[in-house]
Amino acid sequence: MKGLKKQRRIQIIAVAIVALAVSTALIGYAMRDGINFFRSPTQVVEEPPTPNETFRIGGLVTEGSLTATEDDKITFSVTDGNETVLVSYQGLLPDLFKEGEGMVGTGKYIDGVFQASEILAKHDETYMPVEVIDALKEQGVYQAPNGT
Repeated sequence: MKGLKKQRRIQIIAVAIVALAVSTALIGYAMRDGINFFRSPTQVVEEPPTPNETFRIGGLVTEGSLTATEDDKITFSVTDGNETVLVSYQGLLPDLFKEGEGMVGTGKYIDGVFQASEILAKHDETYMPVEVIDALKEQGVYQAPNGT
């Protein structure tokens, strides 16, 4: 009788471990496309990602670099104060997007140009994404708004 209970307990534990492993694998598989790593322009220039890798880049839009064509293709440069990366985007930019302000873009780095599929801009006059602030602080060029 005791041997049967012990065997049943071992079976339940084994099934629970297999179920946990399968559920962890399924969660990881489902999230594989939803995880985008953030990189600063310096990180992109120093270690260029593969052309099929989707990631986020952020920094300040370089003054005087914004150009647009009739077919809604926009190019501009983004910098972290140390390095600059050319960004190409097809579509409409957010209303608050402008030169000299922070931005974050999602896309791929192909042939030396970041091909953005999404562009995010600050949502008020003092906001900047945490990743961009951290990258700018790391470069030593971050200036807090209003001197705070």
